[in-house]
Amino acid sequence: MSNCRAELEQALTERIFVLDGAMGTTIRGYGLDEEATRGERFANSPKDLKNNGDILSITQPDVIGDIHKRFLEAGSDIIETNTFSGTTIAQSEFFVEDPRESGKGRKDPEFFDREVLQNAFLRDLAWELNLESVKLCRKWADAIGSDTGRKRYVAGAIGPLTVSLSVSPDANDAGFRVVTFDQVRDDYKHQTRALIEGGVDILMVETIFDALNAKAALVAIQEVFEEDSCEYPIIISAAVGRGGETLISGQNCIAMWHAMRHVNPLAIGLNCSLGPDLMRPFVESLSAAATTFVSCYPNAGLPDPLSPTGFPYSPEDMEGYIDDFAKSGFVNLVGGCCGNTPEHVAAIAKAAERHAPRKLPQLGS
Repeated sequence: MSNCRAELEQALTERIFVLDGAMGTTIRGYGLDEEATRGERFANSPKDLKNNGDILSITQPDVIGDIHKRFLEAGSDIIETNTFSGTTIAQSEFFVEDPRESGKGRKDPEFFDREVLQNAFLRDLAWELNLESVKLCRKWADAIGSDTGRKRYVAGAIGPLTVSLSVSPDANDAGFRVVTFDQVRDDYKHQTRALIEGGVDILMVETIFDALNAKAALVAIQEVFEEDSCEYPIIISAAVGRGGETLISGQNCIAMWHAMRHVNPLAIGLNCSLGPDLMRPFVESLSAAATTFVSCYPNAGLPDPLSPTGFPYSPEDMEGYIDDFAKSGFVNLVGGCCGNTPEHVAAIAKAAERHAPRKLPQLGS
């Protein structure tokens, strides 16, 4: 796969691109139970797998493919692979007993070296999950692109992990970490290589709540580029709190841009966490600071257990918020995170069509 950065840069100066929506929210609409999630292959797994959405790329590929197809038909220019938890460390949550649950003690880096990162089953599973997920995306992106005459792109989703490099989980030991930087970096290298082998166009480090985890992912990507003589566009997207900080590590979005700009990302932006209304001032400030393209795909509001989707904002609501972002000149790529179905993305695409993309600020201006 050749580096498509130049054509993406040109296209992003001409129109606002549309990302896809929430894989997890949309999966729930198919009513899959534990048995359906496991399929025949994982029928005897000792731990529950229903919340392991990534496994569905293997056990329910028709469902995942249909979701990609629906987002593309709704107007997505870029769809993400179903690999948010596509690392060996993340998959261990579903297949390896946590010492903290069994009373054997706290999880620590030796546990990951011994039970996880050297576990052939987990490494092979993580590789297969990424490979099959890319194939599903690639199939539908190419098919819809061919049918409509508008090229669609596949972004390899690289998620944040459930363990932190920045914060200790032990209130009595501030220096304790359950993983090391090298472990996280090496696991992300494994995922990155699988995504590339599958045929992605873009690598997306997303939903960043720990700046050091994200740094490990970016180091991993850069090392793979150097070692394997390849290069792909990178999109970086953080989850922010009410004060504009990434949720765990405390780094705000402007600091994040300056800490990560050296990797020369195609785009940097915000996703998940807050709804678009609360996210607006942080999108505005990031848009003013970043000298690259800016993305934004917020939740459909803050979580609401009384809403059918778990989030309060309708497609029409999201259209209105994204219309404001686009009209204000804040964004180059827009989409939806948690709570955003294909219907939401279709509405977001309507807003994107009405406005010109954000102009990149000039250095020194």
